[in-house]
Amino acid sequence: MDQSTLADIDSLLADTDELLSRRYPGEREVRQPVHTVYVPGHLSSPALPREWGEQALECVEANGGMVQLAERVIIASRKETLAPDSQSMPNLHQVAREAEMLAEAVTKKLAVEPIEDLRMDFEDGFGDRGDATEDDCVRQAARNSIAGLSETGAPAFFGIRFKCMEADTRARGLRTLDLFLAEVIAAHGSLPKQLVLTLPKVSTVDQVSAMVLACRALEAEHGLAEGSITFEVQVETPQLILGADGTVPLAPVLDAGAGRITSLHYGTYDYSASMGVAAAYQAMDHPVADFAKNQMMLAVAGTGVHLSDGSTNIMPLGEPEEIQRAWSLHAGLVRRHLKRGIYQGWDMHPHQLPTRFLATFRFYREGAERAATRLRNYVFQEDSAVLDEPATARALARYLGRGLSCGAHTEEFVTDRTKMSIATLNHIAATGAPE
Repeated sequence: MDQSTLADIDSLLADTDELLSRRYPGEREVRQPVHTVYVPGHLSSPALPREWGEQALECVEANGGMVQLAERVIIASRKETLAPDSQSMPNLHQVAREAEMLAEAVTKKLAVEPIEDLRMDFEDGFGDRGDATEDDCVRQAARNSIAGLSETGAPAFFGIRFKCMEADTRARGLRTLDLFLAEVIAAHGSLPKQLVLTLPKVSTVDQVSAMVLACRALEAEHGLAEGSITFEVQVETPQLILGADGTVPLAPVLDAGAGRITSLHYGTYDYSASMGVAAAYQAMDHPVADFAKNQMMLAVAGTGVHLSDGSTNIMPLGEPEEIQRAWSLHAGLVRRHLKRGIYQGWDMHPHQLPTRFLATFRFYREGAERAATRLRNYVFQEDSAVLDEPATARALARYLGRGLSCGAHTEEFVTDRTKMSIATLNHIAATGAPE
């Protein structure tokens, strides 16, 4: 083919090349937490994560112990893989051994990092308590957040959810954001890299554009580099899934965020209620929830923006039978969104932490040996019954990497099984090719 034709093709595809590079850069090389824990803003405390971990362990010990709960999670997940009419029974010896190791790992997790991402809530979880009270609570939450970074069990990420950009709450929400950032920067000496801000109840692209304006003003006020302040968008209204003009606003929302949007979070109950779903049937696995989250997955694919599922309001509280039922429900919902390719969710109570980590660790452990083998075969070009491609290699490496970052695996396990360094694994996760 002559150079003139090649030049014409390059010219024709210049806009496409720019779009793919700018809009679809691929996964960000940053850890995604397995959950976000929401706590009302007035209940902030530097020691809150450690206290939640202790409460979680106490509840488990009072209700049969961690090994027993791990066994239930393992058996439930194994039954999922069997045909509906299968009469096969799990090997109880294998289950018992796996449960012991899983319980040990989760017990350790609850001691060293019980909350991966902590969000102090000044929206629905706080309500309207008057300006003076909210001002005081916001400032205290900021100071407690910074003090908590040096506490045992400190979260990898922290931040606030402030009130939304709708007319009735806009000024109050922006004031809360301003006060929190000012106090955090004063206490920390700079903008913490762990900080996460959550913009709730977004219904239009313009509300995201307004948030970008607020971010720029705050950066100028505090002498921060442009783009320093980033935020999450909560998808809690049908208007963000289908706009008044018949389009899907989710993609324009990402553009309006000007590179500042780090994650989209599904809001289970606001969204379901807005769709007219009766209260008894509002849930993470309702068909309207799945439709919204499928749209969200399409919007963020290839962009580097993370995606999070929502929460269940069925808490492990009350009589032992009620606690066990709530644990089973929660573990099943966690596993469900992991299998669907959504690697984060919300937790609202300390007693949800055991099943969050049991279900998550089990998900990453059950397929680790096979994933490591497939990745090793791909990299070292070993004979295999499965012929994998670079895209699958990336997915295998990311699966192992996610398990490593949350604590489901150790570095020794991953390097031993793959015969690769963590640096090589990360490179494959980013590019699909070994170094």
